[in-house]
Amino acid sequence: MPKILIVDDEEVIRQTLIDILEYEGYEIDTAADGAQAVAKIQANGYDAVLCDIKMPRMDGMEVLDTVAPLHPELPIVMLSGHGSLDTAVEAVRKGAFDYIAKPPDLNRLLITMRNAVEKNHLVAETKVLRRKVNKSFEILGQSGPIQAIKDTIEKVATTEARVLITGGNGSGKELVARNIHELSNRREGPFVEVNCAAIPNELIESELFGHEKGSFTSAHKQRIGKFEQAHGGTLFLDEIGDMSLSAQAKVLRALQENRITRVGGEKDIAVNPRVVAATNKDLIAAIAEGKFREDLYHRLAVIIIQVPSLNQRPADIPLLAHRFLAQAIEDNGMSHREITLEAEEALKRIKWTGNVRELRNVVERLAILCPEKITAAHVQAYANPQHSTAQGRGPLPDTSAFTDFQEFKSAMERVFIIDKLNLTDWNISKTADLIGIQRSHLYTKMEKYVISKDGD
Repeated sequence: MPKILIVDDEEVIRQTLIDILEYEGYEIDTAADGAQAVAKIQANGYDAVLCDIKMPRMDGMEVLDTVAPLHPELPIVMLSGHGSLDTAVEAVRKGAFDYIAKPPDLNRLLITMRNAVEKNHLVAETKVLRRKVNKSFEILGQSGPIQAIKDTIEKVATTEARVLITGGNGSGKELVARNIHELSNRREGPFVEVNCAAIPNELIESELFGHEKGSFTSAHKQRIGKFEQAHGGTLFLDEIGDMSLSAQAKVLRALQENRITRVGGEKDIAVNPRVVAATNKDLIAAIAEGKFREDLYHRLAVIIIQVPSLNQRPADIPLLAHRFLAQAIEDNGMSHREITLEAEEALKRIKWTGNVRELRNVVERLAILCPEKITAAHVQAYANPQHSTAQGRGPLPDTSAFTDFQEFKSAMERVFIIDKLNLTDWNISKTADLIGIQRSHLYTKMEKYVISKDGD
């Protein structure tokens, strides 16, 4: 139930407001003057404050001056029978949510308080979501290579320098790009990602630069490209080594001139994204083979960040494994699981061809198939699903972890889909063909089981 503090020195008015707002379902607390209100706000949590201006000891404007800097997210609605337009403007300038004259119009009062409470809830939800997002994009690890990457990110994030991130599939290149954006002066702007390897060559230019209606057969309406969408923010060109030479030429022009032209259009459009690129390919070798433009490489590679493979930082594996285990337990609503020291050592001995993404999948598989204590034997049995229960080797999954058959079946289906996605490097079309279902059906299952491409 939303909680509102009513601040007024007149008891009759306080009681009238209590009757009105309690009838609407609010929990009400009161204060007879400004000093008492400040003390209560400091000691309690409120969703909104309705405060009179003219009061003894400390008036409403003084309350606003005191509380607004300390609790900027708390909506304070000012109430006065002696006010003027200048007073209302001054109150809002100092941080008041709104201003209502006495005697208040009932509908205006209720709408204002509802909006104030909703605003407070939205601010709280935004903070929670931002914490979750920031946590999900956290670069985990304490090894030397990871510390070096974190130091480099801190140095370059606040600049406008373009960054080229290199490393194997699943090593965490997207996390680096996300952290650069979150620590940059553009963090309030959009972060727009383009997977250049997943877009057909004939569509990549339309994806990047947009197109005008009628510019080609399926162009039924105008489309805004990624360069325009990322204006004022960060454009992440993932797997840029797979981009066609014709698209590379246009990207080069966009970087040189900060202008693009939509496919089928004639008008130049000013754009201002910060470009961060990533690749798992050796671009120097690609330049030598004539597959990548050298001038584009030098435009992109102002700062180069090499993300190490998981095999190059085995000391980080226990930390990553425990974080992924906690996420798997939360996502699947499971009971407690723990990884033994022997299991940690077994994970460190594995050669991780899929890097952090593969480790995440293995840990989730262990969480689903193993009992409360995950041992080295479980790691050996389930780290490679092709050499476990599917071929009759290794122990059977611990069915005591599930309450019914449907729960177990859903857990197995989720693991199966993730394994196949990993096998095709998260190519949705190839995965759907591999397991014999339609793409739309696969998307539905991915949404149902909360499956997303993380860790790169």
